Amino acid sequence: MSNARRRTLGACLGLGLVAGCGPAPNPQNIAPVESGGGYQAQYRDPPARGEEPAMLFSARLNAERCTPHGGGPDGGAKGSELVEYALRGERLSRNDLVDVRVSDDPTFTSNYVVSRDGMLKLPFLPPIAAQGRSTDEIEADLAAALVRAEFYDAAPRVSVRATDFASVSVAVSGAVFEPHAVEIGRQSGDDLDPARQLALGASTEARNLSAAIRAAGGVRPDADLSAVQLRRAGRSYTLDLRGVFEGRNAADVMLLTGDEITVPSRQCFQDNLMRPSPLSPPGVSLFLSNLTQPATGNAISAIGREVREMPWGTRFMQAVVDSNCVGGARATSAYRSAVLLTRDPVTGVSTVIERSIEDQLRRADRDDFDPYLLPGDAIACYDSSITNLSEVAGVLGSVVPVIP
Repeated sequence: MSNARRRTLGACLGLGLVAGCGPAPNPQNIAPVESGGGYQAQYRDPPARGEEPAMLFSARLNAERCTPHGGGPDGGAKGSELVEYALRGERLSRNDLVDVRVSDDPTFTSNYVVSRDGMLKLPFLPPIAAQGRSTDEIEADLAAALVRAEFYDAAPRVSVRATDFASVSVAVSGAVFEPHAVEIGRQSGDDLDPARQLALGASTEARNLSAAIRAAGGVRPDADLSAVQLRRAGRSYTLDLRGVFEGRNAADVMLLTGDEITVPSRQCFQDNLMRPSPLSPPGVSLFLSNLTQPATGNAISAIGREVREMPWGTRFMQAVVDSNCVGGARATSAYRSAVLLTRDPVTGVSTVIERSIEDQLRRADRDDFDPYLLPGDAIACYDSSITNLSEVAGVLGSVVPVIP
């Protein structure tokens, strides 16, 4: 090999070594994540190794940005005691199936469906309002209507019972991950026990407020659960759902078609909302890109082609372990790094952070810089410098023989 060729090869090898050993520049972000001003304070960069461990400030930094609870202070009343009478109990909606019995009278005794206009229509009687009303209220109106129509001299014995609650369409907006109109309560007959299909009565849980919020992606960590707004028939109600995260009965009211739900925001990240609940997202759909060493492919690493489901409340380092980015031979695989790509659900601005895996595992204040994962986040893993150099050497070895 000539001297010129040796110099060229040496230059290439030098460039490869520099590329393999040199650290990548820190990701640039619009949000002030380095000072704790990102959506989560956990996004800020940890101090360099060797410095004194930082105090656990992330939860405090997050809380400092919170606006006051719209429904009152934390010590105030929470839950079902705040629910107004108009929202309590079972309320009928359009397309609900009801069983009506009037003494032993076969003329009026039958099953009826609440009409699209919200009325219950029995033969020979004026329509009776049913939308948003309880069966007790309908029983009283029906008995009075039978007397007014002179079918009875005195109010007969009347029974009105819900046989099947239909699905309802409601709108959910505000501090939820997927604000849009949702349909809840639909259930096929195959999912019901045959005995339940024949029984009189129906369950309301599938039409509750919590079901609608989960159908809209669940509440975001910045949600103000003390002042959830429910608008129905021109009236607005404020509901306190904080009890859901405290294991107490909350204002989980039954919804009707046409209801509008708005979850306000406190403009801050609340660490206490990052745990499973009836209002939380069912999980996190995470996009992953695994390292090439030591695994030879994502299929072998049991990573799906597009996304992977993880429980709500999962942290960045847990996902890094789950994606096979941690472990292996210490000499060649210890000093890897991982990148998190996320998006602020309030502003829509993306944020990229990078962590040295080995440093994150060994520092005492690791929790303060370990972000919670949000729906749609993406993680990419990078191999260690030793593995990078090995790859560079392999590329150079394959190129040298073809040099003329």
